[in-house]
Amino acid sequence: MEVADSLQLGELAAAFAALPVFPLFDTAYFIVSILYLKYEPGAVEMSRKSPFASWLCAMLHCFGSYILADLLLGESPIDYFSNNSSVILATAVWYLIFFCPMNLFYKCVSFLPMKLIFVAMKEVVRVRKIAAGVHHAHHRYHHGWFIMMATGWVKGSGVALMSNLEQLLRGVWKPETNEILHMSFPTKASLYGTILFTLQQTHWLPISEANLIFFFTMFMIICKVFMTATHSHASPFAPVESFVCPVFFGSVSSGHTSHHHDEHGASHEVSHPPPPPAKSKEELNEGTRKRKAKKAE
Repeated sequence: MEVADSLQLGELAAAFAALPVFPLFDTAYFIVSILYLKYEPGAVEMSRKSPFASWLCAMLHCFGSYILADLLLGESPIDYFSNNSSVILATAVWYLIFFCPMNLFYKCVSFLPMKLIFVAMKEVVRVRKIAAGVHHAHHRYHHGWFIMMATGWVKGSGVALMSNLEQLLRGVWKPETNEILHMSFPTKASLYGTILFTLQQTHWLPISEANLIFFFTMFMIICKVFMTATHSHASPFAPVESFVCPVFFGSVSSGHTSHHHDEHGASHEVSHPPPPPAKSKEELNEGTRKRKAKKAE
């Protein structure tokens, strides 16, 4: 018996999973995504100098996950832009956030209580996209576990994974900010979530898709709302990762030390050049006189 059934949450989870995301939740998703774009350094100035480049960046923030997923599955990367309603809605949100008179719309949606509501609604869309990506890949590649995980992952965090391309459109190049090297919480959560949905889709996880969507969405909402409210960048996975990663992958410092010791062993001590001989008193006095002469000059 599933946990959800024992807690009598099956009907609630089914109703929640059937809840349409357009237009209400999609609007919240676009608002938060374009808000993060406006927070980027130079984004406001770019919107004045090159509105088209700003619009392209906004579309990447809103639809980057669909573009990457279509590329992975061999479909047209601009296929989602045939959805005129979503593109027009995202464009309207972009225009209001950047060009609304007196910045009224931006002030309203960035007001913390309102922003927390939008952040929670955005996580509803994120989890739905992960589930839809895994389901779509499972339909195309029935036994392709890694394809399912890759598709679900980019559906949930495609915007972050395309951050370097979006930076290029803004005239910025920061390869050290690659999301693969420095994963944020949404990217990690999308990765872990897509693993769960892949296991569920292949019947290795004994839970219905509706229940998994419900529970994982609640987890994402709680984490993201708390992190946004407290302005925290600490990952909730950090305590577990700090315990698990050294066990399975080793510590960076300890691994480097042991490797260094294994290669050189006892001969490492003699490999250092001998220290220079101590200077005599006359040499020290001579150096002092030279320094005084330079100062006098």
